[in-house]
Amino acid sequence: MAIKKESRLRGRFKQEINSKVQRYLASIPFDWRLYRHDIEGSLAHAEMLARQKIITRAEFGKIESGLTSILAEIDSGDFQFKHELDDIHMNIESRLFEKIGDTAGKLHTARSRNDQVALDMRLFAREASLQVIKTLQDFNMQLVDMAEKNIRVVMPGYTHLQHAQPVLFSHYIMAYFHMFSRDIQRFEDCLKRINVMPLGSGALAGVPYPVDREFVADKLGFDSVSANSMDSVSDRDFIIEFESAAAVTMMHLSRLAEEVILWSSREFGFIEVGDDYSTSSSMMPQKKNPDAAELARGKTGRVYGNLMGMLTVMKGLPHAYNRDLQEDKEGFFDTYDTLISSLEVMSGLIGSITINKARMKSVMQSYILATDLADYLVHKHVPFREAHSAVARLVAYAVDAKKELNELSLAEYRKFSKLFDKDVAEITLDKSMEARSSQGGTATQQVRHSIAEARKQMKKYAI
Repeated sequence: MAIKKESRLRGRFKQEINSKVQRYLASIPFDWRLYRHDIEGSLAHAEMLARQKIITRAEFGKIESGLTSILAEIDSGDFQFKHELDDIHMNIESRLFEKIGDTAGKLHTARSRNDQVALDMRLFAREASLQVIKTLQDFNMQLVDMAEKNIRVVMPGYTHLQHAQPVLFSHYIMAYFHMFSRDIQRFEDCLKRINVMPLGSGALAGVPYPVDREFVADKLGFDSVSANSMDSVSDRDFIIEFESAAAVTMMHLSRLAEEVILWSSREFGFIEVGDDYSTSSSMMPQKKNPDAAELARGKTGRVYGNLMGMLTVMKGLPHAYNRDLQEDKEGFFDTYDTLISSLEVMSGLIGSITINKARMKSVMQSYILATDLADYLVHKHVPFREAHSAVARLVAYAVDAKKELNELSLAEYRKFSKLFDKDVAEITLDKSMEARSSQGGTATQQVRHSIAEARKQMKKYAI
């Protein structure tokens, strides 16, 4: 079955396009989101055409008036999107014809849909990156506030999910601050490649008009113009970069979500998530589930999938534009939406948490100070490997004797090294942490410095 439609792009065809093909090709169900960016780009392009005397000032005035009124229609919800017009570009152009007549046809002078959509996607990606950076910054503020509020809380640090050494909870949380700070840097770096203006590349070979690409770039806030017309219309590296940065951020968010899920379980009991960020069970009345954290963990895989999908689309494409590139949008929009919503919800969840300070401290057995005992011997000039071996045998002895290390007598300590003296009893959780005062360590002074530096770093993002 063929579908009849008004189209200015089917001049060479004798038949109307098949209705199934039409639906298959249509991108308006998702690329309508580009309407602001499309109109913004068209206004800058039309103004340049008038400045270069490619169209008249009067024609530009009509185009400007028409596009501005279309923008108002879409913003107010009065605009009727038509699926048979394929995409947002043709929907806007068709409406412009209805409003100002044949002058609308002059807007597309020196422009192809290929460089037009590349422009729209870069404008959207730039806006999305800036929003992600701001949201990440807000998220990091939540982490720093939590760290500062709980500066002296002691908890077990883990390796292999086994008790390793005591650390400050604030130190633990600041580790996530630094992870998400790197994410901000990745999006900032991504912006450098996003903010290149492709308009003026035409379909693939440039345009035979005296266009002023620098004017359009300046008007739209781009740092530079693209250097090769074929690359311009087929480049989606900036989307892959964004999705890659988003995948890393979601990985970090998933790791934090995993900790929240573990720590809020009865087995750990380190934290309690606020009621407003928890869900119940349909069957078990006692349940308080950290579903928001679980879903953030789950949505990470979906963002990974969008990245792999785009890499797969691009891997076999010859230059220049191919319709496969239409597949850049749904995954990109989904990644952006998923990342922003996950950050916002997890930020609120972190703010809702109550810390069980007593529980964090109580679960730590004295064995967690074993490394400190080895260091004690090292300070008495015992080679570390020898000290490590002596303390390992001491711990094994204590476990067999069902004793904590602080329950052993000095005589028992000296079975494993004659260098142990009565001051070994002075090794405590607090002293263990405060001893780790190397730059970046868990000592209170270092963590306070880390928090102060974090606040200083965040000031550059303040509006």
